[in-house]
Amino acid sequence: MFEAAELGKTLSKREYDKLQPRLQETLLEAHLEIKKAGLPVIIIISGVSGSGKAELLHRLNEWLDPRGVDTHAMWQESDEEEERPLYWRYWRRMPAKGRVGIFLGSWYTKPIVDRVYGRNKKRDPRDAMDRVRAMEEMLSNDGALIIKLWFHRSRASQKTNLKSLSRNPKKKWRVRPADWENFRRFDDFMRISEDALRHTDSGSAPWHVVDAFDRRYRELTSGQIILQSIQDRLKALPKREPVNLPPAFTVKVKGRGPDTILDAVDLRQRLNEREYEKLLKEHQAELSRLVWQSNKRGRSSVIVFEGWDAAGKGSAIRRVTGAMDPRLYQVIPVAAPTDEERAHHYLWRFWRNIPRDGKLVIFDRSWYGRVLVERVENFATPEEWQRAFLEINDFEEQLTEHQTMVTKFWLHISKDEQLRRFKERKATAAKRYKITEEDWRNRGRWDAYKLAVNEMVEHTSTGPAPWTLVAGNDKKFARIQILRTLCENLRRGL
Repeated sequence: MFEAAELGKTLSKREYDKLQPRLQETLLEAHLEIKKAGLPVIIIISGVSGSGKAELLHRLNEWLDPRGVDTHAMWQESDEEEERPLYWRYWRRMPAKGRVGIFLGSWYTKPIVDRVYGRNKKRDPRDAMDRVRAMEEMLSNDGALIIKLWFHRSRASQKTNLKSLSRNPKKKWRVRPADWENFRRFDDFMRISEDALRHTDSGSAPWHVVDAFDRRYRELTSGQIILQSIQDRLKALPKREPVNLPPAFTVKVKGRGPDTILDAVDLRQRLNEREYEKLLKEHQAELSRLVWQSNKRGRSSVIVFEGWDAAGKGSAIRRVTGAMDPRLYQVIPVAAPTDEERAHHYLWRFWRNIPRDGKLVIFDRSWYGRVLVERVENFATPEEWQRAFLEINDFEEQLTEHQTMVTKFWLHISKDEQLRRFKERKATAAKRYKITEEDWRNRGRWDAYKLAVNEMVEHTSTGPAPWTLVAGNDKKFARIQILRTLCENLRRGL
């Protein structure tokens, strides 16, 4: 794979000076079109040590409009990054629509280096590349353009270059001790890097291997690759036209037993006041101890609350937080996305709020909006919400691989109970603000939401992150079920 990039191609200064101004002009024009089209562009610059990656990074910031470029040098992880799943550091830096994000070092660096140095021997090395491929496919499906450049030099060329840089007083800072150590493992790096590139070379995110022997040649070649990739994508962008979806048509086949998993929830379960107060005190005391124990052990938790309107999510969350030290948790209320959030992949705003080790985050509604409200209200296309099941499972798998404890609740109530609570809210001045026209409109689509919830649980209730369906007609019973489940999950996780 790298043989063609070891030819030592060069470009004369005369030829470079002739071609570079036109390339820069055309790249700038393309950059302006990116902004108009709302196209997010991700440029990954990887390759062997001392191959000129940093020089290209500098050149791209000259050729493009720096106001629309986000540059990320992915060096050593900070303590903040080490205390979260690996991909948190990349997701929080993803470019918004219309912007260019340039990554010097990326999600490829750690898996390749770990494999060369024999780390993570317990895992299949292909697993890391499978995750990379899945993430890039997810970003591409969401409309991002991913351009991947690999700078290559032969072993002899790299050695000569590292020596030359080390002797130059103005450039020797560019050579780190790790560069020489990596050079001594050159053959291992090439073998493992080639395997990684082959495994992640896809139609939506192909690799471009660049002969990095000569600065002028590699810069101009890289610029042309970036320009051509952008132009091709801009030409292929579909013209957005209103989509008239046909009315939903379903055939109901009746069989024995409940129609959906929600129908199997026993909503008759109740607690009297005396039982409730006793169990509330016991479970809150245990939850308090477990949360502090999690903090001391550096184990984080993510708790998801979903459910019907008026199902009691807010009051249940208050009983949970009432048992915890406010310094240890954060509650994230999720509403309609802001302009900034709409300019990113839908998971971006949730990745940003993943807790550090030892902390706990509660999501009052969550990423499941993609397969619930966005599905039912046609805010997402069938292709978008259907592939979201796999994307969400992968997201939660990354959380649990980091030893984050994930607990997910769906608060279920009957349609009659919801109507009773709606009327009570409307009649009570202190609660009237809780009921909106949107709540009534959503109620009119009860059956569509019920089907969506059934498929959500079917596709995303996994071993590491199962759903708990809460019997919510009696609020006291629901709160105790939630507290008990949380305590059980924390005990098991610890």
